[in-house]
Amino acid sequence: MKTPKHITAYLFAAIAAAALSFTSHPAAAQGIKKTAEKVGNKTASIAVKGTSAVTDKIYKGKEGPNGETVYIDKKDRKYIVDDKGKKVYLKKSQIHNKKKD
Repeated sequence: MKTPKHITAYLFAAIAAAALSFTSHPAAAQGIKKTAEKVGNKTASIAVKGTSAVTDKIYKGKEGPNGETVYIDKKDRKYIVDDKGKKVYLKKSQIHNKKKD
């Protein structure tokens, strides 16, 4: 199975950021640290969304508070995946019908 190109790019960026973090300039190191953190969060979010799409059901015709995809787990709990890759469980009032374009 081939690795998707965007995951490979994120991993390359994370490795490059880690290699550059050994610099002696504190301001540059802090900027690289923030970039590496963003890359890590994005990678985690993509991984959790991919896993959720395979293991859990997607709530068709519904979306989260900000238009996110809503997943349903085995215990019939509805959740979205945030920017850091964490599952955020939703109340019934937070789920609404998808807006038609």
